[in-house]
Amino acid sequence: MNEKKMLTPAEIAEATVETAKKKAALSPSSQLLLGVLAGAFIAFAAQGSNMAAFNLFSDPATYGMGKALAGAIFGTGLMLVILAGGELFTGNTLMVAAVMQKKVTVGDMLRNWARVYAGNFVGAMLVTFMIVYSGQLNSSNALLAGQTIKIAAYKVNLPFHSALFLGVMCNWLVTLAVWLSYGAKDMTGKILAIFFPIWLFITSGFEHSIANMYYVPAGILAKANPVWAEASHLSAEVLNTLTWKNFLIGNLLPVTLGNIIGGVVCVGGAYWFVYLRDKKTAKSDPLTTYFKNVA
Repeated sequence: MNEKKMLTPAEIAEATVETAKKKAALSPSSQLLLGVLAGAFIAFAAQGSNMAAFNLFSDPATYGMGKALAGAIFGTGLMLVILAGGELFTGNTLMVAAVMQKKVTVGDMLRNWARVYAGNFVGAMLVTFMIVYSGQLNSSNALLAGQTIKIAAYKVNLPFHSALFLGVMCNWLVTLAVWLSYGAKDMTGKILAIFFPIWLFITSGFEHSIANMYYVPAGILAKANPVWAEASHLSAEVLNTLTWKNFLIGNLLPVTLGNIIGGVVCVGGAYWFVYLRDKKTAKSDPLTTYFKNVA
């Protein structure tokens, strides 16, 4: 008999719980270091997406094509996280299924989130500094720098509710990509499972907290270069909104909250309710355990 090449949704739910247990059991230093790697992978994907499509973004007639091209590149980041090894905060929101299944404590999940989120930030900033100070943004007569600044300015000027909802929809798709990858049993299947949901999220223009750890800091650092700032063709008033405070409070906070809602409610919680709610272990019910053993 041929071995199944994919898991059913119910089996994926169980695999998600088992994966969460392993994530929670990692040492704090491993969670942090794997978080750094994942943050770097996502930053590489973000800068590569910008490089591929920046000239298409500036023309309304080709803007959608640019987003589609960027989306096709960006999926590489999550592929590296899943296949090479990394801990990504947005994907780890799926750990809620193990918490609801009473296999992981709330405290262990939150500690994992905090360490991984910090590591993601460090990894993303590491790549950001290297990209900015390598001079890569001089590409195409600094048009890449100008577009990098424009993307960052757009993000920090999103209304709170817009950033929140865009964050929800983003991580709904990102955690679906992770969920589907758990269901594939070979590398090719995992790559395909990741590619299409990520392509959809980037093409749609949704907001990813870890990707924004590259997009916005890169713009903030780039605007300090007068040539690059001029290449953005933004007014001084708009450029002045591109600050660390506006990034952390005006963008990263609502997007992170939205990402948590998208992963916890729309995927992890929803599928736990459908597939695992009636399969909770009877740890807290000794009578049930006793009668099962007797039977």
